[in-house]
Amino acid sequence: MGLLQGITELFPISSLGHSVILPKLFGWGLDQKAPEFLNFLIATHLATAIVLFFFFLRDWVEIAKGLGRSIRDRKIAPSDTYAKLGWLLVVGTVPAGIIGLVLEKPIRNLFGSPLIAAAFLVVNGLVLFGAERLRTRDSRRAAEHPATATASDAEIATLPWKRALAIGTAQAAALIPGISRSGSSMAGGLLSGLNNENAARFSFLLATPIIGAAALLKLPDLFTPAMADERGVFLVGALCAGVAAWFATKFLLRFFETRTLTPFAIYSVVGGAIYFILMLVMG
Repeated sequence: MGLLQGITELFPISSLGHSVILPKLFGWGLDQKAPEFLNFLIATHLATAIVLFFFFLRDWVEIAKGLGRSIRDRKIAPSDTYAKLGWLLVVGTVPAGIIGLVLEKPIRNLFGSPLIAAAFLVVNGLVLFGAERLRTRDSRRAAEHPATATASDAEIATLPWKRALAIGTAQAAALIPGISRSGSSMAGGLLSGLNNENAARFSFLLATPIIGAAALLKLPDLFTPAMADERGVFLVGALCAGVAAWFATKFLLRFFETRTLTPFAIYSVVGGAIYFILMLVMG
């Protein structure tokens, strides 16, 4: 489960959806509504956020400096890439945070329904197909891939504020099992004019605060007396998720230099349909 979460959190195919579907499919007998299962997901998501932070550590250091400069000067200098990028990430994080807090309990009830998760996995694939087909083909899309991370960050920093807000709102859809957070934010990035590589990069940067904050908010639940016997399991799962997330991030950043979301869209539609039929058959 840890390896599964670390991969599917970053691949645009929904980690929550697979965490609901596959235990049922393989007969693992897990109760997805149980506190132990939810706390396990908290541990694996926290590990993923930590890995993403260290993977993009240079960016986060520059972003922190940029935010500091903008606060000190009470403005964002036109040439200050990392100040603009930092505030774009703040703007993009707010919608998912608010929606997550407001709808946490209703959405949690979906965790126990593999059938619903499979149906929304199909929806996830259709969203990815649509984003690739309808994406804005502006000058940024036609440009050559940035040669460096700095050049990529500079391109991302040209996003308008409203589009960053829209991308942040789109990733909130991942609260529904079957809808991918990274897929939603990448789709939003494509429709905002970013190329696949930069859309993935912005998605991974945007993931760090929202996943990390959500996990930290629930972190005390891992240390209640009732969870004492489960902490070893949580640790193993978190370590596996972290390792998988590191390699998944490296792979995807290279993958999107030359490829698109289409393979993940195909998997989501076909896989989701197969899972849906299997869930109906299994009852």
